[in-house]
Amino acid sequence: MKLRNTAITRAHSACLPMGDCVGIKYSSANNVEEHKGGNGIPKVSIVPLVFLIFYEVSGGPFGIEDSVKAAGPLLAIVGFLLFALIWSVPEALITAEMGTMFPENGGYVVWVSSALGPFWGFQQGWAKWLSGVIDNALYPVLFLDYVKSSVPALGGGLPRTLAVLILTVALTYMNYRGLTIVWLGAVFLGVFSLLPFFVMGLIAIPRIEPSRWFEMDLGNVNWGLYLNTLFWNLNYWDSISTLAGEVENPKRTLPRALSYALVLVVGGYLYPLITCTAAVPVVREFWSDGYFSDIARILGGFWLHSWIQAAAALSNMGNFVTEMSSDSYQLLGMAERGMLPEFFAKRSRYGTPLIGIMFSAFGVVLLSWMSFQEIIAAENYLYCFGMILEFIAFIKLRVVHPNASRPYKIPLGTIGAVLMIVPPGILIVVVMMLASFKVMVVSILAVLLGFMLQPGLVYVEKRRWLMFSISAELPDLLDSNVEEDQTTPLVF
Repeated sequence: MKLRNTAITRAHSACLPMGDCVGIKYSSANNVEEHKGGNGIPKVSIVPLVFLIFYEVSGGPFGIEDSVKAAGPLLAIVGFLLFALIWSVPEALITAEMGTMFPENGGYVVWVSSALGPFWGFQQGWAKWLSGVIDNALYPVLFLDYVKSSVPALGGGLPRTLAVLILTVALTYMNYRGLTIVWLGAVFLGVFSLLPFFVMGLIAIPRIEPSRWFEMDLGNVNWGLYLNTLFWNLNYWDSISTLAGEVENPKRTLPRALSYALVLVVGGYLYPLITCTAAVPVVREFWSDGYFSDIARILGGFWLHSWIQAAAALSNMGNFVTEMSSDSYQLLGMAERGMLPEFFAKRSRYGTPLIGIMFSAFGVVLLSWMSFQEIIAAENYLYCFGMILEFIAFIKLRVVHPNASRPYKIPLGTIGAVLMIVPPGILIVVVMMLASFKVMVVSILAVLLGFMLQPGLVYVEKRRWLMFSISAELPDLLDSNVEEDQTTPLVF
């Protein structure tokens, strides 16, 4: 890999307060060559990219049962519709614009660095990576929750701990073997995971009683569980940006893939919710992780129950490998921009970020002791912090560099862009306020640790204890030669 001196020590701006330095800018964000990836590995085309996004965000309706438990069928259905409109659509649109403006593996880290400076770019990377690792710790837990009814020994104790470790090692190895294996698996697993719900919905149609959809008790709503479940199932659209450097023709492919994935994700949630809540009597206490497999047994028998369980198990594997890919390529992208030591940018013989994969796997193992609700709340809190920086960066780049090249541009002016992020901004505040004291304290301490890590890495680089370099294959980040706007007329 060709290298240049790092921008961190040249700029000497890593620790300035937000807004005191503009930081790094692209002179040509879209001059990144579109060829084969590391070691001649083909880049990702649109169909596998759709399923990679599907697994980054969703992976199927596994885990949405808690929304019914928390608030009943009506609020669950309406919630997924409203949250898709006020959260998923704006986040996907911003990802399409910024991801095509900065098509490299640093993703949202580069967006924030360009707008707010390298210090805040690092904080974005730290919060999002930690949130992603916490998210990944959830999938072995969900996997075991679905299979424990068939294998009760996996419900707790040493067998469950060993199962988590074995799953983590096996799925980490899949990431090590290459992104091609990951996206091939994502396409197969996506189809396999959604198909039984389609069949279950067809079986449920003759049993549907529409009155069940309108069951609601506002005096008995667990708002914390409800909002965290909706938020967790409809976020992470920006995670695909950390794989933008591995995408074939990202200027056109990324916006289209995001739009198709949005339909797939939201439809994949609403279809089983609408059919299943009306086909069987709603006992809210029963609606927890794995309950769809019980409904499958009621509606279709043991064969459908087994199919749903197998789909859940494999879907969680798909979530794990795609999330780990995003997390590890993010670390690689940060190293290629000189934000992390050079060894994070080294690839294995399969073209994968070996050190990033190892760090992400280690984090998953450390966090696997947390409960399902704690994992969701902690990752949501850290994710919200990162999204605040992301929204600020998006607006600032629109204001400061309105004519910068944006191959895809949201068809809104500055005022429209600000109004678009107001509802998700309010949602962020609500989600963070509803966090438990324990989650809030742990999350704030994690953020403060990032505030210390970045200056510490600057000091390490100055003392030459570790090497920091910028990849020569990336475009220069200069603010003196910004291209005129050339938008691609895409319907999103």
